[in-house]
Amino acid sequence: MSNVSSQHRLQSGALGLPQIVASTLANIAPAMSFFFGFGLIVSGAGVGAPLTILVAMVVILFLTNTLAEFSRYRPSTGSFVTFIGMAFGPAAGAAASVFVVFGYLVAAASVVAISGGWAHDTLKLFLGINIPWQVLSVVATGIVGLLVARGIALSTLWAAVFFYFELALLLVGAVVMLVVNRAHLTLAPFEWSHLSGGLKGIGLGFPIAIYLFIGWENSATLAEETRDARRNIPRALIIGTLSIGILYMMLAYATEIAFHNNAVAIGKSDIPFVDAFKSSAAAFLIVAYLAGLTSIFSSLLGLTNSQARILFNSGREGLLPVFFGKIHPRHRTPSVAMWSFVLFALAIVLVFGIGVKPVDLFGETGSLGTIPVIITYLVTNLALPVYMLRYHREAFNPIRHLIIPLVGTGLMLFPLWGLVEPGQPKPYNLFPYIALAMLVASVVYGVVLSRRDPALVQKIGSYVADEEV
Repeated sequence: MSNVSSQHRLQSGALGLPQIVASTLANIAPAMSFFFGFGLIVSGAGVGAPLTILVAMVVILFLTNTLAEFSRYRPSTGSFVTFIGMAFGPAAGAAASVFVVFGYLVAAASVVAISGGWAHDTLKLFLGINIPWQVLSVVATGIVGLLVARGIALSTLWAAVFFYFELALLLVGAVVMLVVNRAHLTLAPFEWSHLSGGLKGIGLGFPIAIYLFIGWENSATLAEETRDARRNIPRALIIGTLSIGILYMMLAYATEIAFHNNAVAIGKSDIPFVDAFKSSAAAFLIVAYLAGLTSIFSSLLGLTNSQARILFNSGREGLLPVFFGKIHPRHRTPSVAMWSFVLFALAIVLVFGIGVKPVDLFGETGSLGTIPVIITYLVTNLALPVYMLRYHREAFNPIRHLIIPLVGTGLMLFPLWGLVEPGQPKPYNLFPYIALAMLVASVVYGVVLSRRDPALVQKIGSYVADEEV
């Protein structure tokens, strides 16, 4: 590898399959996602809510196929941006870089907000210490920034430690609830007859169920630092999606059993898992709070490592300012992009969090940020057949490269509609227009940049994980 090439590359071979799977699961943050999402799913689907989660997992597997196929042929830190740009041209790639980074930044703000909020509630409840949640969000952001900037292996190790601790606590909580409420064990949560409204019930809870899986794509952006990326990235995508789906269904079942399958009570609960655990073993309530705390922190580590790399690669390839494409000379991390990403997310929280409860800000920024992310999923699905026909026509498979992506695109329209449909309360009714304005601005940016820089078409996708530049 040339000196110029090595100066612009991340640390090759730093991660194996276990590390990127752990990073992906940490990014998804099952405790945080499940705590705040399950009650809404039950409100729509009733006792049959675990079936909605099962359907969501299957839909995500359709998307996993797309990202896995791209990663087999062109593993890239640019992930969605690289794949869209190579399929549809430099203007589309530049537009995608702005649009998806915007979505990820706003969605990351939701985790920053809840990191302070959950830490505040935990300290106040168990130690009687009352520290403003904004201060705790700043502290969490600073710690995450220092860890991710000092090396991918170090930060991934800590993300894994926090995730597996979180996982152990969740499993302990679920088992305790099932044992205490064993007299109420039933298969009703997995029976179609207990799904409110049938398919309509699935549809009502589906957008939130999809949201539970956001972060499944984490490993794709770690391609450059992953050993045997063409093999391990697809495996990590599938393992992560299946693992988290099975875990969610177990947590959903345990929670419903603890509530004695009372869907109305679950829907009225702010955090059903915590309330269920409290009613089953109040003396060990700290377990649920620690699971939430470690979940949120590991998610911050995972998402900053993953999503900031799209910002970095876009800067490195000239789609965004080159400032973001700088690499730390010692730690070989995209430190500028990482610090910029996490501090932008913190700024959103500090500006828009004035006078707002952290849990409300979590829901609002999470919903707004998810719209661009889901649209990016859709476009990437459509990009796969185009990419394969343009660059690998001899390997084109109608099932894997056309039918599955098209079906996945159609299925993802349901959660997207749930986020943009008219009649939502403020400020959610404004989010579709904000996302649309950002999409238009991104497209204009992409068109202008591609015209100003004709060489952009050669730059997109130029950094492949296991090839020299």
